[in-house]
Amino acid sequence: MLERCAALVPLLEARARHAEILRRLPDETIADAVRAELFRMVVPKGCGGFGLGLDTLAQVARRLAHGCPSSAWTLTFLAMHNWLLAKFGHELQRELFGERPYVLAPAPLAPTGHLKPTRGGYRLSGRWEWATGVMHADWLIVHAIESPKPPFVTRFCVVPIGDVSIEDVWFTSGMRATGSNTVVISDVFVPQHRTALGEALLRRGIPEGLDETQDPFSAYPVLPVLALVAAAPALGAAERCVELFCQRLKERVLAYSIGERQVERPTAQARLAEALAVARAAGAAWEAALVAVGRTCERPEGPTSKELAAVRLAAASTVRMSREVISIVCEGSGASIYFETSPFQRFQRDVEMLKGHVIFDWDRTAELVGRIEAGLAPRVGDML
Repeated sequence: MLERCAALVPLLEARARHAEILRRLPDETIADAVRAELFRMVVPKGCGGFGLGLDTLAQVARRLAHGCPSSAWTLTFLAMHNWLLAKFGHELQRELFGERPYVLAPAPLAPTGHLKPTRGGYRLSGRWEWATGVMHADWLIVHAIESPKPPFVTRFCVVPIGDVSIEDVWFTSGMRATGSNTVVISDVFVPQHRTALGEALLRRGIPEGLDETQDPFSAYPVLPVLALVAAAPALGAAERCVELFCQRLKERVLAYSIGERQVERPTAQARLAEALAVARAAGAAWEAALVAVGRTCERPEGPTSKELAAVRLAAASTVRMSREVISIVCEGSGASIYFETSPFQRFQRDVEMLKGHVIFDWDRTAELVGRIEAGLAPRVGDML
């Protein structure tokens, strides 16, 4: 799978500018991902997928980002959401994976809809932002409030895209190719089998009828997986910027000099080393967190709050350090990197936009981790 995705990188790079203009992925990119069987990657084998794990999913996101972070984010989220769907019951799995072993289903996770119980299911209404990949979707996963009074109850619902209105709002400075438009659902019936309790789906647990020994990844809680996979495009972008900066040093002749090449300047050499050091530190922290998630999530008792907080911190730190890497190389690359045709400015805009994801909010992450490290319990709403 990693080799197939490596072959996609130059295609994503070649289409990156066009994808920004489209404000979604080109259809050719989706077709290439289908041919590479990317969307089957983490679907359990029992549902017709490859049953690969977190490490493969995250490394794919990292590698694809060397071509285009927006494309990497969209493709891997669409792949990851098939893993999310495998946490629902058998009836929905048969419905979704019966004809082909994957679907294309965005999943805005904030519970901004509401449900009314009715015979055989629920009536669903709501408005959800950040529906990454929705311009290519055939299904949609949304999160809604079933009971607004304590104890609060939320439920995930799966609806066909034909029941959804898409608001074309995705006019952004970065991550433009994700097509993360707003979706609206108005009083749509959702049968019971297309729903799952929010708490049960987000936390660690075995999907109905699944043998954990056959697919341990299916039991992982959602948020640590989301955090590390979502951080991967930032890391991949930073690594690619360092590669491009190294190439640029060798080729660039400094303005207002007598033919002096930038690579001959000791300060430029030191800048390259600094960028390498930060990128390697980010990669090491991220990879260590991947190992820790695998180790703790496959224990019978699962991860502790402290361990989950450590993953959240590692993911946010990875994004923070990736931004630093890109800033280091862009600061030493001259004004011409801000032409629209330059990959540097695109990587920088994408990662600056990416860092705004709620799970990378540094203030909230640091507060949460500090609270838990100090021995205090997480609060309602803390994402672990």
